[in-house]
Amino acid sequence: MDDQYIALIIGLLIFLGSLISVETGISVALIEITLGVIGGNFLKVSSTPWLTFLAGFGGILLTFLAGAEVDLVILREKAKESLLIGGFSFFGPFLGAIAYCYWISHWTFNASLIAGIALSTTSLAVVYAVLVETGLTNYEIGKIIMASCFITDLGTALALSLVFAEFSLLTLLFAGVSIFVIFFMPKISPLIFRRYGERVIEPEIKFLFFIFFLFIYLSKLGSSHAILPAFISGLVLSNYFSKNRLLQRKLRTVAFAMITPFFFINGGINLSLKMLYQNFTLFVILFGVKQVTKIMGIYPFARRFVKKEAMFTTLLMSTGLTMGTISSMYGFTSGIIDRAQFSVLVSVVVASAVIPTFIAQRWFYPNHVINGENDSENQREGGIDV
Repeated sequence: MDDQYIALIIGLLIFLGSLISVETGISVALIEITLGVIGGNFLKVSSTPWLTFLAGFGGILLTFLAGAEVDLVILREKAKESLLIGGFSFFGPFLGAIAYCYWISHWTFNASLIAGIALSTTSLAVVYAVLVETGLTNYEIGKIIMASCFITDLGTALALSLVFAEFSLLTLLFAGVSIFVIFFMPKISPLIFRRYGERVIEPEIKFLFFIFFLFIYLSKLGSSHAILPAFISGLVLSNYFSKNRLLQRKLRTVAFAMITPFFFINGGINLSLKMLYQNFTLFVILFGVKQVTKIMGIYPFARRFVKKEAMFTTLLMSTGLTMGTISSMYGFTSGIIDRAQFSVLVSVVVASAVIPTFIAQRWFYPNHVINGENDSENQREGGIDV
C-alpha cells in the first residue's frame, strides 16, 4: 500500500475522530484507537516507518504532557497517601499480570514483563478529565487521586525504561545527558519562553520538540527508551505550565491536533480483530486480572485515607489508556510481543479506560464532596490549604 493512500486514510480518520468525539463526548483517544482498528482491519491500512516514527514521537509528547499535569505541591502534601495508593496500584497488577502470563499463559518472560507494565498503569488523562469535568480537582479527594496517579505512572515509566535497557557506555551517556537536561530545563526554559514566546512561529514549542528529539536519539543509541526523561521533564516544568496556561494550551493544541492522533491511530491499526477473537478468553481473563489486582491493592488504603470515596478512588485508579498503550506499542515494535499479544493487551487497556470510569461515575460518584457534607473536603483550591 503506497504512502499517499495511507496518509489520506489516516488524515480522514483523524478528522472523523475529532467530529465523533465532539458529538458524543467520548475521549478522542478511544475513538482514534477504534478508527485505527477499522483502518487496519477493513481499509487495508498498515503501519509504515514514517507512521511508526510519528506514533513514537506522539507517545513521548503524551508522556511529557502527563508529567506536566502533576501538581508538585499536592504531591508533597499528600506524599503518604499517594505513595501507598499509587504504589500498590502499580505493583498489584504488575506482579499479577506477569505471574498469569508467564506461568499460566506461557508467554516469554519479557513478554510477561510487557504485560505487567502495560496493565499496571492508571490513565492520568482519563482521571484528569473526569476530575476536571466534575469539579473534584478543587477538593482534597481529587488532589489525592491525581498525586496517586503520578506515583503509578512513574512506576510504569521507570519499569519500561529500566527493565529493557541494554546497559552500555552509550546507556550511561543517555542517562547523563538526560539528567543534565532535566536539571537545567526549569532554569533555561522560562528564559527562552519569556524571550521568544508569544510569537506566531512558536519558538518555545520548537525548543521542547528539540529536547524530545534529543531524548529519542540518545535513547536509541543507549538501547533504552525516552519515556522516563520525557515524563520527568514534564514534571519539573509542571509549576511553570500551571502558571502559564496559554503555553500549555498551545502545546496541547499542537499535540492533539495532528501529532498524538498518529500514536492512537497506529495503535489501532496494529490491533487485529481476528487475533482478538481467537484470544477472547485471554482478553477477559487479563481484564479481570488487572481489575482484581488493582482493587486488592488500592481499596484497603483508599478505605483508610478517603473512606467515603474509597470505591470511587479505587475504580478511577483502575483505569488505563495512554501509558498502557505506549508500553504495549513499545513491546510490539521491539519484537518482544507478537501482534496477537499486542491486540489483547491494547484491548484490555482500552476496556479498562471505559468500564471502571463508567461504574465510578454512575454508582460511586461522591456527591457529598460537592455538596459540602464532608468537612475535610470543602476547601477550595486557592483558599485554605488542605
